[in-house]
Amino acid sequence: MNSASDSLSIIPITGIPEIRPDNDLVKIVAGAITKQNVSIIKGDIIVFAQKIVSKAEGRIVKLLEVRPSSFAIRIASELNKDPNIVETILGETRRIVKMDRGKSDTGRLIVETRTGITCANAGVDASNVSGGGMVTLLPLDPDDSAKRLVESFKNEFGIEIAVIITDTIGRPWRMGLTEIAIGCWGIKPLKDYRGQRDSKGYELNATIVAIADEIAGAAGLVMDKTGSTPVVIVRGFQYEHGGIGAKELIRKPEEDLFR
Repeated sequence: MNSASDSLSIIPITGIPEIRPDNDLVKIVAGAITKQNVSIIKGDIIVFAQKIVSKAEGRIVKLLEVRPSSFAIRIASELNKDPNIVETILGETRRIVKMDRGKSDTGRLIVETRTGITCANAGVDASNVSGGGMVTLLPLDPDDSAKRLVESFKNEFGIEIAVIITDTIGRPWRMGLTEIAIGCWGIKPLKDYRGQRDSKGYELNATIVAIADEIAGAAGLVMDKTGSTPVVIVRGFQYEHGGIGAKELIRKPEEDLFR
């Protein structure tokens, strides 16, 4: 953890073009960084908005090609949603957490995705997708996506960096959206303070900080939600290397009091 005297830089990378399937994200980001007269240095954390990772990996669905099941049609009718979108959401879903028509024109479908992320609509998103009638899905394995990006940056620049992939999510009992880490590599996503003592000598026994989520939130402050700033460099944070990815952030069912 940084000391209070350390500084942290959050550098938005601009000029990234529309990403298409099979684009080389590392080369595209490297080109944008060069044009911006910024360099990548050892220890940087490069934060990617999920949308461009999904696009590069071809995680795009044409809604007209979706054939909704009778179950999807029934849910769509109850929630006033497009049956093709509902079917797409169900295809990414491990468990339905909550369905609610609410007061809006379109109901809410909160689910647990196949990778264990609990979010609205399984991350299926129609924003910033060119062509219309298409949606993006979350990466099949966000941690593996982050790992491959880390390895590509090392091959390109010969330096060790970390990568965090973020998505925008709502939270129970809190208004507003924020960024969380759905994938990461090269950085331990959790900082365990248990057994250490605070400034008053009190031994901490329950303090585990979601470092990757905090970095994702910081990067989100400069990420343009219209889609033109999907990459951010976070510099100066002294993180622990290693870990097995953002999957460490997902609470085990037996420890989840809200399940």
